[in-house]
Amino acid sequence: MAYYHDGMRELQDRYDGREIPDRLAKNSMRTAFNDEDRAFVEASQMFFLSTASEESVDCSLKAGDPGFVRVMGDNVIAWPDYDGNRMYRSLGNIIRNSRVGVLFVSFDGTLYNNAGRLRINGHAEIDESPEAIAGMPGAKRLIRVTAEHIFSNCPRYIPKMTLEEPSVYVPRKGHTPPVPAWKKMPFVAEVFDNEDEPAGGD
Repeated sequence: MAYYHDGMRELQDRYDGREIPDRLAKNSMRTAFNDEDRAFVEASQMFFLSTASEESVDCSLKAGDPGFVRVMGDNVIAWPDYDGNRMYRSLGNIIRNSRVGVLFVSFDGTLYNNAGRLRINGHAEIDESPEAIAGMPGAKRLIRVTAEHIFSNCPRYIPKMTLEEPSVYVPRKGHTPPVPAWKKMPFVAEVFDNEDEPAGGD
C-alpha cells in the first residue's frame, strides 16, 4: 500500500508541491506504534473505521470502555466486535477487501505526539476463535488490524468536547446492557423475541 498514490501526487504537484508532504511522511509517518500511540489508542472510547469493496464503501463508529482497543504488537491493534444490527457492512467489506482506515480523535484536548488525531491504514482480519475473545465481555469476535502506515495529525479544527457519561450499552464485566430501542421496533421485534442471543455485526 503506497503512502502517496498517483492521485495524491497529482494534486500535490498541481497545488502546493511535494516538499511538505515528503517532510511529513519522513517525520510523522511510522510503521510501528510508539508509547504515545499506545496511550492514545488504549485511552480511547471510540474511533472511526472506514472500509471499502468494489461494491460498497462504509464508515462506522466503534466504541467501548477505555482499553477496548489494544495495541497487540509493534504494528497491530485489535478490538472486540460487539452486538450490532446484523448488516455486517464493515466486516462484509473486510471479507472482500482487507484494506481499512482507522481514525482516533482526541476530543478532550489531550495531545499525543503533539497531535490530536491518529490515523492508521492497514489490513484487517476477523478472528472468530473462542481464544481470541476470552475475557472480553460481550465480544462476538475479534478484529485485528496490521498497520502499514501510522501517522499523527495536528489538532487544528477538532472541537473540544466533554464526556457526559459512558454508554450504558457497552458490555462490561458484571453489567447487562439494556435492550436498545431499535430492537423493539415492530418490524424486527418478532425476530428478537424468538431467539436467545443476537449475533452482532454492524
